[in-house]
Amino acid sequence: MILGTHSNAGKSLLVTSFCRILARRGYKVAPFKAQNMSNNAGVTSDGGEMGRAQIVQAEAAGVEPHTDMNPVLLKPEADHRSQIILNGRVFGHIDSSNWFELKQQLWPKVKAAYRRLAARYDVLVLEGAGSPAEINLKAGDMVNLRMAKFANATSLLVGDIDRGGVFAALAGTMLMLEPEERVWIKGFLINKFRGDVRLLGNATEVLRAKAFGTPTLGVIPYVSDLHLPDEDAVPLDRVDRQPSSDDAAPIEIVIPYLPHISNFDEFDPLLAEPGVRVRFVRRGDEVGRPDAIILPGSKAVVADLMWLRAQGLAEAIQRAHTKGAAVVGVCGGYQMLGLELLDPDGLEGPQAGAHPGLGLLPTRTRFGGNKHTYRSVMRLLDGTMVTGYEIHTGETELLDGARPLGTIVRRSARAENAPDGAQSSDTSVWGTYLHGIFENDNFRRNWLASLGWLPGSQLSARALRESAYDRLADIVEASVDMNAILKLMGL
Repeated sequence: MILGTHSNAGKSLLVTSFCRILARRGYKVAPFKAQNMSNNAGVTSDGGEMGRAQIVQAEAAGVEPHTDMNPVLLKPEADHRSQIILNGRVFGHIDSSNWFELKQQLWPKVKAAYRRLAARYDVLVLEGAGSPAEINLKAGDMVNLRMAKFANATSLLVGDIDRGGVFAALAGTMLMLEPEERVWIKGFLINKFRGDVRLLGNATEVLRAKAFGTPTLGVIPYVSDLHLPDEDAVPLDRVDRQPSSDDAAPIEIVIPYLPHISNFDEFDPLLAEPGVRVRFVRRGDEVGRPDAIILPGSKAVVADLMWLRAQGLAEAIQRAHTKGAAVVGVCGGYQMLGLELLDPDGLEGPQAGAHPGLGLLPTRTRFGGNKHTYRSVMRLLDGTMVTGYEIHTGETELLDGARPLGTIVRRSARAENAPDGAQSSDTSVWGTYLHGIFENDNFRRNWLASLGWLPGSQLSARALRESAYDRLADIVEASVDMNAILKLMGL
């Protein structure tokens, strides 16, 4: 089990790396995270919803993702409220008033999912959440040391040296744990180290002496440009993909960093393309003169649409379009592009009722009804086939003057014949419910070419991820005492 001193210490990527390392050694391995809190989600082959981080970890392990790998997914909708996805389906909502009671109901479901998974695999690599030393949250814990104890899991504690204070964070975490909790943590991993490891001197021995004899089993370097999905949107603060000096006539794409942004990893293939610059922006005056603007998915569409207006982004998007910028919307972003959004029950924002959209597509969206989660195949109007996944509530109606982007021909395991998306008559504005559309290599390159991009690669999104898994695994395996870790695991 990989635990962390705090969120964004690198737990998810380290689980990914260990899944790859163990799979390459011949073990049938799977990831497991009892409870995930993220709006970055994906869909399994049977239409279940789970965290994208666990889907990536399963892919690194070479196995098919299953909701047992992430039985509880909490999707934040507001500061104090989250939607609960249990075993891939909507279960209800959790907030400060029902938090403890619901956690007690969910714990048996978590244990059942773990048992099912453990029966199918040789090794499970578990991931914690936040910190195991959050003393105010221990009573409802079902993802950190409570899970480690139930699974009898060898646990490693990860600290992020890049943010500073790593030794105090590791030792302090151990200090805040009870003696019966400390015994589960068998070693430390120091993550995101920049420079020569010899600069640490005897720091790890001093740490061991002050942290109840816990050894440091690895110092892992800072790894950049992996292009693997993050569980949290925090790293987007640092995203501004600058083309190299060799890139000719760079194309610039702007993406609003919505407060409730979801599925943001689907733009990684754009970030990886040579000759393409991607910027995430928060204010209208940051938009500038891009070649394209992409409105991403959102877990609170109406609330984020209000935020766009308050930040001057709505006006900036409309102004940029009149000056020639293409505008694209994916899922919630697609809904925002329409003329009107109807939210009679206040599901997507603080105010129920009708809300004007950005008016760039002749569509109307009504929220309510069941949540749609599918893996889908769409045929575009030119006959091109693209694949992706859908996660949305609400139905979008095409009004006079709109035409669909394409037709969904398959959803999960069944055939379909349903229109999806919409586009303007000149195709400069389009939207779709299909997440992952930019992972389709030919589609992505053709769209970039329509913006004036000069093709500089034959980049494959899947091959890029596979290469990243191997690169990450190589680095981690060379940086940790793998023999000691395997011995602790009984392998």
